[in-house]
Amino acid sequence: MNQQNIQFTRRSFVRSAATGVGAAYIVAPHVLGGPGKTAPSDKLQIAGIGVGGQGASCINAVESENIVALADVDDQRAAATYKRFPNAKRYHDFRSMLDELDKQIDAVVVGTPDHTHAVAVMNAIGRGKHVYCEKPLAHSVDEVRQMMDAARQHKVITQLGNQGHSSNYIRRFCEWIWDGAIGKVTEIHTACDAFSDLYCQIDRIPRLQETHTIPPTLDWDLWLGPSAVRPYNPMYVPFSWRGWMPFGTGCIGDWICHIVDPSMWALDLGAPATIRAEVDGNYNPEKHTELYPAATKITFEFPAKGDRSPVKLIWRDGSNKIPRTDAIGDVEIPGTGAIVYGDQGAIIHGSHGAGGCRILPDARAKEIQLPEQRIPRVKNHHWDWLEAIRTGRPAGSNFDYGGPLTELGLLGAIAVRFPTQKLEWDSDAMRFTNFSEANGLLKTPYRDGWTL
Repeated sequence: MNQQNIQFTRRSFVRSAATGVGAAYIVAPHVLGGPGKTAPSDKLQIAGIGVGGQGASCINAVESENIVALADVDDQRAAATYKRFPNAKRYHDFRSMLDELDKQIDAVVVGTPDHTHAVAVMNAIGRGKHVYCEKPLAHSVDEVRQMMDAARQHKVITQLGNQGHSSNYIRRFCEWIWDGAIGKVTEIHTACDAFSDLYCQIDRIPRLQETHTIPPTLDWDLWLGPSAVRPYNPMYVPFSWRGWMPFGTGCIGDWICHIVDPSMWALDLGAPATIRAEVDGNYNPEKHTELYPAATKITFEFPAKGDRSPVKLIWRDGSNKIPRTDAIGDVEIPGTGAIVYGDQGAIIHGSHGAGGCRILPDARAKEIQLPEQRIPRVKNHHWDWLEAIRTGRPAGSNFDYGGPLTELGLLGAIAVRFPTQKLEWDSDAMRFTNFSEANGLLKTPYRDGWTL
């Protein structure tokens, strides 16, 4: 190897990893050792955007690397993270951070509320940064499509924050399905009963008339980001924004990337052909335009694909529970999880990567052994992303996978606005073909000063 070839720094490796340029150097990283040479195994320079709450968990999970900068609009919410990484430079506006430290940052972790995922991610990807983004990937279908396209164009390594995708359970689930352990899958029943008071904010509507002083530690205008200006109210921050549709995506947006992930992977579900929502009787879509119902039942129908039969997926949340059937006997039905039915049995599992998955009924389970391991196991979800950056391979839940998974939740959230109306979905054209009114919800409007 000549001198010109070994002049390959860590930063040039990181930037080229997504294209595979650096793959050959992984085989013998010691070649890059010595004075002035940095091996590609050296630490990445990572910045965090939104580093309180779940964002704190995300940035803490990559603390094996160099955390060089942190951006958050709420100093109080981010205080623990600031203390944990005292050497990281602090910012309120992530745009200023990326402008000033562009050449010092390799990768970005985004843990902001849903409505600011896309603006943060696209800003980072446009600069060639690898990105880890909490779920759901975006706030609208249009944002998802643009983020997927940008990741491909800039050849960066991406990962959606559905941590269960890196579990051993989800791999076992997929391998069982592929081995035919329950035969042809026909129906998937999913449910989430978590935080019912959080996702339905209808009782809090009178509080919109209250007047509150913005805390001195919060930059409210930056928290709003691309959303329309509105008065500050503590019922939005720091947690309850999830139940307000201008900022969150309700229960289905918050949980579908965890609960439906196993079936999406194992069955290669792709896009649904139709979506139909039923909602709690107290929900009025004309009156509650910014709110999510107390309970939903949303039915997705997926056409046959390859050797797979058509599949019906039913999502339930709030007080709606997965019904009991003779096929599962008296086993405890998960409040948050799924039952996947085939023509020769069923698999029941919890949230976050098919946690605790098992075959039903017991007689069928006794006939089935553990499946052959076809999918490589990984240490954890963040490790998978970091390792993907270093080696140039895709991460397990990269945007090309996590984008369509997120879209299911976003389509369900749109269907909720038109209860009982079956929506026919043309994924390639990104439009509903039988109900044009719903098409207006596929894109997120931005206020002046904010763009992708």
